[in-house]
Amino acid sequence: MKVPAILRLAALLASLFLFAGCAVNPVTGRQNFTLMSEAEEMRTGQKADVDIRKEYGIYDSPSLQSYVNEVGQKLAQKSHRPQLNYHFTVVDSPQINAFALPGGYVYITRGIIAYLNSEAELAAVLGHEIGHVTARHGVQQYTAATAANVGTVILGVLLSQYIGPAGQQLGQSALGIMGNVLLSGYGREHELEADRLGAEYLARSGYDPQAMIKVIGVLKNQELFDIEVAAQEGREPRRYHGIFATHPDNDTRLHEVVDDAKQFAVANANDHRAEFLRQTEGMIFGDSSAHGIIRGNTFQHGELGFSVTFPPNWRIRNQPDKVQAISPQNDALMELSLVENPRGSPADFARQRFHLGVTNEVSTTAINGLPAALVTASTRDGRPLTAGVIYHNDQAFVLAGVGASLTTFDQHHAEISNAIDSFRALTTAERKSIKPLALRTITASRDLTYAELASQSPLGKNAENYLRLLNGQYPDGEPVPGQIVKIVK
Repeated sequence: MKVPAILRLAALLASLFLFAGCAVNPVTGRQNFTLMSEAEEMRTGQKADVDIRKEYGIYDSPSLQSYVNEVGQKLAQKSHRPQLNYHFTVVDSPQINAFALPGGYVYITRGIIAYLNSEAELAAVLGHEIGHVTARHGVQQYTAATAANVGTVILGVLLSQYIGPAGQQLGQSALGIMGNVLLSGYGREHELEADRLGAEYLARSGYDPQAMIKVIGVLKNQELFDIEVAAQEGREPRRYHGIFATHPDNDTRLHEVVDDAKQFAVANANDHRAEFLRQTEGMIFGDSSAHGIIRGNTFQHGELGFSVTFPPNWRIRNQPDKVQAISPQNDALMELSLVENPRGSPADFARQRFHLGVTNEVSTTAINGLPAALVTASTRDGRPLTAGVIYHNDQAFVLAGVGASLTTFDQHHAEISNAIDSFRALTTAERKSIKPLALRTITASRDLTYAELASQSPLGKNAENYLRLLNGQYPDGEPVPGQIVKIVK
């Protein structure tokens, strides 16, 4: 028997609302439609926390972890949900970001901490994320996404009854667009609400709420700087999609919501800059030993015990699951990846990895004493490729290079081959000697300039502006005599 569309619609609606309910929003005091109870919110955060810790890794500094947690807990106790069991964690990532999970799990990268310049600015970042938790923004997003998905199915069922399968596709497309608009609209409003709440928690905890504005200025300067670097490198600038990303420049509403917190502010609030700089002295800057270190055009990994030298002037990007090097003209790419416990010989592994038959495309060799295989082939879209598979410590390292065309591949083939041939095992002494860059502080003397500091810096040709960003003086500020200045060594 065929079930009428209206009955199927009723069943779908019933299943949605059976598990739904209304809960009082802790911030507004109003009833919110929600598909997640507070207990489920806690469980969701706790479960996701395990994955976050595995993906990012926890920064190995008990003193810094304790300091950040202390600042976060002070803010949380002034929030609308002080009863939650909050967790504040510094993750071992050079990315500039902070985020929160439902239930009170807040994360901040050492990458963003490096560019902050006071405890008040640190509190602003944490306060913003606490605001997302207290207003249950994650729960609201989950509810909206679920409702949008169910709505797509319902509209598709109805339309398919009258105009066939095409109607179902139309319903899915139309309501999918509506759902995307709804969710993207939430982003702006949620960010502003998190700013408002974060500023209030700052003020109630004895900080100047204007620190929220300062942090947003720090992140906007990061975007401006990347536009400058992107022009040098011939690439598209990266757009920041994390905390505060939705704020345009000169955001009137942002200033209004932050100004609302003045009613809670204390007179002569201390930003505790000296304590913040003391706590972050020696913090790793850039890549850590656990993820490998880039020095010039050489990538070294102490824990995995290998080194590879990429072609001169190629841009190297160290990512969690691979290392990439891009030619200056953006017409060739090399990628290094790792596979645990490979089976068979390097040649066997190469044939399986690159979907090759038993042909002369694979040759067995040794690279600096390590078992290896060399591959000459094409990618699925027809681009020429050469690769090396090197076995080291029961792991397969795959270093492949491709060109945008046969002509460009021929131009870069020698460079790619040389990079593959450069792969080698590190000695015990070399592994121990690999040290990451770290933040240090000095006191500015009279006439000290960032150009002078940049001439002695390991940060490369853009060192001068990196130092300005680190010290909150981008784009053209200079140290003031007696100022505590952050440098990188």
